[in-house]
Amino acid sequence: MSALKKDEATEELIRSTAKRLFFVEGKFNATTQEVADAAGVNRTLINYYFRSRDNLFNLIFEDAMRAEEEQREAILLSELPFKQKIEKFIEDSLKIGQEFPYLETYIITRINDGCFYKEEEDWDKFMARFYREFEEEMKKGTIEKMEPIQFILNMVSLISFPLAARPLFQSTMKLSDEEFDKIINERKDIIMKVLFKN
Repeated sequence: MSALKKDEATEELIRSTAKRLFFVEGKFNATTQEVADAAGVNRTLINYYFRSRDNLFNLIFEDAMRAEEEQREAILLSELPFKQKIEKFIEDSLKIGQEFPYLETYIITRINDGCFYKEEEDWDKFMARFYREFEEEMKKGTIEKMEPIQFILNMVSLISFPLAARPLFQSTMKLSDEEFDKIINERKDIIMKVLFKN
């Protein structure tokens, strides 16, 4: 392996390890040493590749936000019928939530720390399209009459809360990982029945 490829592999190992610690294990306060130990590398390599712990954490945060944006755009800006878009969005969100149980909590934590979502240039255009399609769906009678923001809040809450509260649910209800995953796998159909009349 060339020195360049080895450097790239080491950098990616550190990033993926940090991602696992934050999003899979929920260790948001992991130190540089803990990341290094988990990755099996010397701590000085983290400073070499990322300059500081904060830089590494910010890159992981930006990666997470970019992944969320790409997922949202790919589905909600597609030419699928509105109901299918929502169904696909729910399905993908639940899948990501199972793969990275602490991702939503981490993103909210970082936003509360002042790392705000970057405004996208086409955000207004995106929302205008969503509102137009939402209005058309209400006219068809497949959605209860409501403000679009209420629909979005309902959908996001129904997806995110069970994922964010997973440790609490599993602890209080004595659910294994397998049992909880089964419940999450059943969520899409339940959410769709709540959001749509038929």
